[in-house]
Amino acid sequence: MFNKILIANRGEIALRVIRACREMGIKSVAVHSTADSDAMHVRMADESVCIGPPAGSESYLSIPNLISACEITGAEAIHPGYGFLSENANFVQVIEDHGLKFIGPTAEHIRIMGDKITAKETMRNLGVPCVPGSEGGVETIEEARQIAEDMGYPVIIKATAGGGGRGMKVATSEDDIDVAFSTARSEGKSVFGNPEVYIEKYLTLPRHIEIQVFGDGKGKAVHLGERDCSLQRRHQKVFEEAPSPVIDEATRQRIGKTCAEAVAGINYAGAGTIEFLFENGEFYFIEMNTRLQVEHPVTEAIFGIDLVREQIRVAEGLPLSFAQDDLVINGHAIECRINAEKVPEFRPSPGTVLQYHAPGGLGVRMDSAIYDGYKIPPYYDSLIGKLIVHAADRRTALARLERALSELVIDGIDTTLPLFDALLRQEEVISGDYTILWLEKWLETNPEI
Repeated sequence: MFNKILIANRGEIALRVIRACREMGIKSVAVHSTADSDAMHVRMADESVCIGPPAGSESYLSIPNLISACEITGAEAIHPGYGFLSENANFVQVIEDHGLKFIGPTAEHIRIMGDKITAKETMRNLGVPCVPGSEGGVETIEEARQIAEDMGYPVIIKATAGGGGRGMKVATSEDDIDVAFSTARSEGKSVFGNPEVYIEKYLTLPRHIEIQVFGDGKGKAVHLGERDCSLQRRHQKVFEEAPSPVIDEATRQRIGKTCAEAVAGINYAGAGTIEFLFENGEFYFIEMNTRLQVEHPVTEAIFGIDLVREQIRVAEGLPLSFAQDDLVINGHAIECRINAEKVPEFRPSPGTVLQYHAPGGLGVRMDSAIYDGYKIPPYYDSLIGKLIVHAADRRTALARLERALSELVIDGIDTTLPLFDALLRQEEVISGDYTILWLEKWLETNPEI
């Protein structure tokens, strides 16, 4: 087993990995920018190394600084968490070139799935259902117009290297296609350094369903059911649950088996998530995330599996500690992503946390790195915590979530907690009858939360 692991991340996910390491008897190394010198992950790790100034490009995204931190501390492996360099194939290659171990898939698999066109072609060849769309990249507006006309409106134009909702534009008619095409290309170039785009049929009332998969890198893989992430704002997930309220067991096993066989077929190693749009009983592949997801705790809750522990085991070359038949869903779990943002504008709200009290009780988990007196820096993502509840069924989980939210105290900054208080009073949320478009429309008609 590894003796020491460096966590190339910050915040709650860094804490999550540190905790897994401690339970496994593995020493942990935290890295931090000068802005994060007082961060909880720095306090909790066995060792810490400052890797640069506040800007992410000069610290958490600096590959030379991260490799140097490994050399200084003697860390043998790097866990990337999510975000930052977690899906950077070049980072993985550099790690391997330095004789270190990346806790995640190979650089090749990250590269394949990081390019949306290549990912779609790969998945289609592996038998995974895909959204109808262009065969490859679309270079000209004339080509875009023709494809959209042949396919039928509405269509969505996506940056090949895009992610997180950026570089995606919808054209509902011929009048929209020129602006959507040029804007998607412009965003792709400015944000991801790649202007290439492709076109897909835009589904009008889909849900966002994702399948958690796990491979041993040697041709064996399992699926851990689905997560429903349909409550979204600007393509960003807000509220996730597992299992989905609209997926039955037969459908779950069908799509899960397809996904597990697909990743086994390419000898995929570690955790991965295959994301779909789901409409009228059909699944349509949109992308694969080759890392741990923000919402992984809901899967852990219903299966009683530590996904980070399993990532570390597989990176060591050990076999999966469970088989498909061992994975039986127990109850229902829900996660709320809590951001330091002022609603309804959703404006970032960095500042000092004057008081923090986490909820507790049966089936309640709070993943956060904040504490009384902690100064939330303005340089990074606004996510400050994830509240996860688990219960025997969905109705009880919703009641438990409402209770836990009433106990949670975060004073001194604005947060998105009022949004969840309001959502839990909406019939669509209570019944589970919503799509990826529902929250945006609800926010438009409810400007005062």
